[in-house]
Amino acid sequence: MRIEIKLQITDDDGTSLAEDDVLVLEKGHHHVEEVGLSLAEAKDLLARLQERVVSAQASCFVTEHRHCSSCRRRLRKKGSYDTTFRTPFGDVKVSSPRLYRCRCTPANSKTFSPLSMLLISHVAPEMLYLETKWASLVAYGMSVDLLRDVLPVGATLNAETVRNHLHRVASRTEAELGDERVLFIDGHRSTWRGLPHPDGPIVVGIDGGYVRWREDDGSHFEVTVGKSIAEDQGDRYFGLVQSFDAKPRRRLHEVLKEQGLQMNQAITFLTDGGDTVRNLAADMSPCAEHILDWFHITMRLTVLGQYTKGLAHHDKKAAGDIEAHLAKIKGYLWNGNVREAKFRLEWLVDDLDLLESDYPGLKAFRKTAGEFQIYITNNAGTIPNYAERHRYGERVSTGFVESTVNTVVGKRFGKRQQMRWSKKGAHLLLQTRTRALDGTLRNKFENWYPGLAVNSDTRSSDQIAA
Repeated sequence: MRIEIKLQITDDDGTSLAEDDVLVLEKGHHHVEEVGLSLAEAKDLLARLQERVVSAQASCFVTEHRHCSSCRRRLRKKGSYDTTFRTPFGDVKVSSPRLYRCRCTPANSKTFSPLSMLLISHVAPEMLYLETKWASLVAYGMSVDLLRDVLPVGATLNAETVRNHLHRVASRTEAELGDERVLFIDGHRSTWRGLPHPDGPIVVGIDGGYVRWREDDGSHFEVTVGKSIAEDQGDRYFGLVQSFDAKPRRRLHEVLKEQGLQMNQAITFLTDGGDTVRNLAADMSPCAEHILDWFHITMRLTVLGQYTKGLAHHDKKAAGDIEAHLAKIKGYLWNGNVREAKFRLEWLVDDLDLLESDYPGLKAFRKTAGEFQIYITNNAGTIPNYAERHRYGERVSTGFVESTVNTVVGKRFGKRQQMRWSKKGAHLLLQTRTRALDGTLRNKFENWYPGLAVNSDTRSSDQIAA
């Protein structure tokens, strides 16, 4: 079977601009692997089509700009050079002429290249989007392999190029952030009453993870990640390196704005109680409540329980008394009785200080109990009645954020592979990775390049027109 694929290009009035045999295939039909186009044939076809389409578009654009926009005089040509336009379907070389400017149009330069007005970047926006998306989800080298497997991308594409392009995209999003502010509560209570009824409450969980630092062998730096869950909007991820980021609060505020945050909207922040995270979420909204998540309380109680089990091998009676103390402390905290829980914690710390035992972990036990006492004291104002919230179906834990830390940080930043990162590189990758994960990366590109929104529509032109 012989298959000939032809391409015909016409201008707006129907005049033929080009007609060409793009590809000729000799196909069998006796085996299943011969049915349809093979991957290699499809890539070859796409590359050939892209070359002809881009060349035709560039030629038409140059033709439209061969005359002075003021006096319509034809502009003289100085020369031309080849420029490369990188697309998902191959690198296309196009001829870019250089023209003399008209005398009636004063300018700093005598010549210009019309094509530079069209190809403002040598990388097609959709190519930049694909590189950024996949490099945000998998390693730079793997993203290159993936694109090469399924698309006829240029042979020069490599991991360093992809990384640089991702950093370019992330830096552009960074440049769009407004100024950092200490307070994001706007207006007055009287004006808040006149706002439309909010869509629904927002719950924000914030936690931290650690990434190996490239500049200091064996050390780590902290990254802050979170997930914002809106009742009537899509979930959003966010992430940052606070020791590098100059606008952490603005970044969180912009995420909430994209979910429809307004000053009369209920919003709950669930955090681990750390100063860094607590300060990040402070003064975002007058209707915000800040809660110490139950997960981090129980995690610390579990550690104390493990020490108690170790003590039981050396002093069963003391261990039994401490276990009863811990059970009561947990019960008081669960029911929001912080005052009584603090008293019980004070007794527990005193009892451990007075305890005489040959238990080898006693010193660490005392230290952990003391740290837990300070932790509860410092976060007493953010401990609610968890039991009551649980009965009404309200969130009491950032367990969903623990999975977020693993999703955003662990699976890309090499928790197992022990990859090492610079603070800047990790921060920029977090900006694109969070958008790739929550599905807003494409929207960002469509804001920059409105034509991509049209290209995203998979309907036929007739369906769109209808």
